[in-house]
Amino acid sequence: MPNLIPATDLSAFVSRCLTACGMPEGDAAKVATLMTRADLMGQDGHGVFRLPMYVRRILAGGMNLTPSFALLQDRPASALVDGDNGMGHLVMQHATELAMEKARKTGVAWVGARQSNHAGPASLYAMLPAQENMIGLYLAVGSANHMPPWGGTDLLLSTNPIAVAVPALQFPPIVLDMATTVAAYGKVKTAAQRGEPMPEGWMIDRDGKPLTDPARAAEGFLLPIGGAKGYGLSLIFGILAGVLNGAAFGRDVVDFNADAETVTNTGQAILVLDIAAFTDPARFRADIDDVWRQMKSSERMTGVDEIRLPGERLHRVMAKRTADGIPLPGALQERLATLATELGVAPL
Repeated sequence: MPNLIPATDLSAFVSRCLTACGMPEGDAAKVATLMTRADLMGQDGHGVFRLPMYVRRILAGGMNLTPSFALLQDRPASALVDGDNGMGHLVMQHATELAMEKARKTGVAWVGARQSNHAGPASLYAMLPAQENMIGLYLAVGSANHMPPWGGTDLLLSTNPIAVAVPALQFPPIVLDMATTVAAYGKVKTAAQRGEPMPEGWMIDRDGKPLTDPARAAEGFLLPIGGAKGYGLSLIFGILAGVLNGAAFGRDVVDFNADAETVTNTGQAILVLDIAAFTDPARFRADIDDVWRQMKSSERMTGVDEIRLPGERLHRVMAKRTADGIPLPGALQERLATLATELGVAPL
């Protein structure tokens, strides 16, 4: 059974590791908070699981620990941020806060980012505006290509995720967080670490046969959601978050799982809608409560125990893990213990 680690302990450990690598304490604390929040939400493939990979990239010189963010374009309702190869969490927190600031004035704001890095789960940034009577929508180019164009075999596209968070009044926000592939690659990596097979339908090999052994993931590719429709979404999201921002796309995407030194130039985008620009926020949030009630009260098909809304499991997991602690598999705990020894910091 995995050990349960209090969120405060996990955040402090992440912060210690990043500080030991040379990241300023304030930035390390921000990143640690966001990474721990990912684990609290049940996004296990994007939380502390990624820490050894981040550290490897930092120590290899592939990431800038003291970035100076620049506004390459700045208009009332839009901006383009150059992240100076900084930690993706810092770049996207900055971009999201900027979009929220602009949206308060203009009603809607779109901020793109380039020269960023992997930033954790998409819902982290979509949910920030939802805490301020706003709707958040996040797009990103994934940090490695694991999918070909529909009908092809060259890995030219990534999971390219989207997340949308819509605040309610008495109910939790509705949060859609999904990859454009059937499974995010982080789930493949966590399955490999746990020694578990993948379900059929996540990946196929180059002969089109199901691939269920995560240790053989490099022999195949992820499948898009909805067949050609998922391929189309991945392509468009990649254009909006990558090409539009002057970030990497297609053959230019660096596989940060395999290459710790080359600058990734990851592209991301955040769209923020200020609800007050359209309607009374309290009225809107009450209406979203009604959406909850309508969906939950639908007559169910035989064998279905419950109808769930997007993000409902996320909020349940967050409540449970906040109270009980974050479960860490034994293999991950061993890897983190080794990392602590290598960095000379106190372990979990």
